[in-house]
Amino acid sequence: MQWLLARVWKRLSGRVQWRLMWLRNATFMVGVTGVVRDAQGRVLLLRHRYWPEGREWGFPGGYAVRGETFEGTVEREVREETGLEVEVTRLIHVRSGYRLRIEVAYEAVPVGGTLRPDGTEILEARWFDPAELPERMQPSHRAFIR
Repeated sequence: MQWLLARVWKRLSGRVQWRLMWLRNATFMVGVTGVVRDAQGRVLLLRHRYWPEGREWGFPGGYAVRGETFEGTVEREVREETGLEVEVTRLIHVRSGYRLRIEVAYEAVPVGGTLRPDGTEILEARWFDPAELPERMQPSHRAFIR
């Protein structure tokens, strides 16, 4: 029986194989975070309108859209939320296990633009020294700074 399945599989086009695998396997949402540090070592933190009370300060980020690289997601989200242009430097975190969600975080450095919170999702954007972080910050984001 296995030989028959292998034979049929090999006769399928790559597009059909890919579609069958896509239908068979779980589809994940990918949340991407950008840990943006300036030349002085300060981190960019945003006060998010929709985050839980007591944990509204955190890094820029959002969900990757179809066809977008995770680095591209960081660049887009930082630009949309803050007006800054960034260059992604390195991957610092990957975690799964949240049902059908994966979390990814990258470090990035500002390379242009002007800091302007978007006003819809973001209430405030500020640079913080890592030793002087706001109290109402996402605990998981504190760990990224260390």
